[in-house]
Amino acid sequence: MKPDRHTCRLALALVVSLAFCGWVLAQELNPETLLKPAADSWPTYHGDYSGQRHSRLTQITPANVTQLTLAWAFQTGQATQIKSTPILVNGTIYVTTPDNLWAIDARSARQRWRYTYPTNEGFHIGHRGVALYKDLVYLTTPDAHLLALDAKDGKVRWDVAIADSKKGYWSTNAPLLIRNHLLVGVSGDFDNLPGILKSIDPDTGTTQWTFYSTPPVGTPGDPSGGATGGQMWMTGTYDPQLNLFYVGTGNPTPTLNGKIRPGDNPWTCSIVALNPDTGKLVWGFQASPHDTHDWDAAEVPVLVDGNFNGAPRRMLLQASRNGYFFVLDRTNGTSLLTTPFATVNWASGLDKDGRPIPNPAKEPAPDGRLIAPNEAGATNYRSPSFDPGTGLFIVSAHDAYGIYFFKPEHGAYGWAGADYNVSGKGVLRAIDHQTGEVRWNHELGDGAPSAGVLTTDAGLIFTGDTAGNALALRTADGATLWHSGIGRVGNSPVTYELDGRQYLVIGGGSALYSFALPEHAIASGSAR
Repeated sequence: MKPDRHTCRLALALVVSLAFCGWVLAQELNPETLLKPAADSWPTYHGDYSGQRHSRLTQITPANVTQLTLAWAFQTGQATQIKSTPILVNGTIYVTTPDNLWAIDARSARQRWRYTYPTNEGFHIGHRGVALYKDLVYLTTPDAHLLALDAKDGKVRWDVAIADSKKGYWSTNAPLLIRNHLLVGVSGDFDNLPGILKSIDPDTGTTQWTFYSTPPVGTPGDPSGGATGGQMWMTGTYDPQLNLFYVGTGNPTPTLNGKIRPGDNPWTCSIVALNPDTGKLVWGFQASPHDTHDWDAAEVPVLVDGNFNGAPRRMLLQASRNGYFFVLDRTNGTSLLTTPFATVNWASGLDKDGRPIPNPAKEPAPDGRLIAPNEAGATNYRSPSFDPGTGLFIVSAHDAYGIYFFKPEHGAYGWAGADYNVSGKGVLRAIDHQTGEVRWNHELGDGAPSAGVLTTDAGLIFTGDTAGNALALRTADGATLWHSGIGRVGNSPVTYELDGRQYLVIGGGSALYSFALPEHAIASGSAR
């Protein structure tokens, strides 16, 4: 029987629909979409795979930034500070605190749904954010679970354990999607636990592979010298052409008792490059050999392409918690540059591989040792930014001193020692990535800052100080152009453009604030 026109139209519509769905799926699985996201999105923790946290948007400029006005505010109603990066996809922003996830309208902040995780005994120190894939949102929990929720209504699709929280693991991690691999790490340096990072199937929640930065206790031929730790609690970065995933690892445990874990203790306090399809280590670079001060190298490995000393290089930049700025060749992990970017006194020099050499006189001791930086580090989880136009690496730094103690009675487990802070000043630093030279400093106030950094093609930097202000600075010289007292900024700002209007979104205390230029200024063209 010959089909009628109605049947033919339905069949054609079905074919077109299936073809469109296939195209959408291909787009979702294509790493290029996270290399160069659309202006109306912030689809992953760093904004894209590079970790540069730099936006091409230019509507807000040094000339008009003083006109910024509040577009909306979203109150979480929690006592907990927002530390998460807002993720924006299809006009919806997803923002988190420990045990909580909100989906809100990116234009108005109207709540679309909220998910609250059941009461648990996990460590509620903070939360970094979510990842998205197809119609799912992925959330990690304080008791080290990974949840897949329906992006439309927040209903749980599946729930799997990343690690055993009863052993001392917890999670604050924002997962990273690489094709059909969802990469997620954990924290846990109060106990002697191996460092783990897992690849999870984003459709089913099945573990695809596990990478150990330090092997489980009792592993034959243990290369770490008996150290555990090296947790991977920050979101890494990815080079699709090399097919390498880069992530920083945390401190060894026992933390301050270094004598019972001789040697360099790889791969703690390191930058490691993994094959995301297999979880196999391709190379590693240790920022702090044999760390005894809790100086995680979990900070963001930022990917930059360009010339270095006249030769084209695929570079990896990191400002590490130990006070040193590193430039590596990310194809093989060799050092191109190592230089201090903050106050340091713990190293006696650099070795042939560009690694700082620990000074034995700066080991924690019964009568205490004055060390720079302090335990909070020369920087920390707050993300840096790289401005391609100027070549400046902008980092929220901390010049600080602390006193470290260790006595035999402190033991061989977990922290295994003591410290206290002496002094510290926050400062935003602009580092020339070619030389390590600090181009300018902008003071942020007493104590360790908590705000990350965003740069834009218009020549602006957005961040926060320690006095509760959101800031806009000029990239060229760090001059203050605008500020707003919204409470202490604990996350990294993001920016996007919807309906021809650029928004700046930043957390202040337990609220999320969105700023934009007045609509009449945009309509008249005076905003340009």
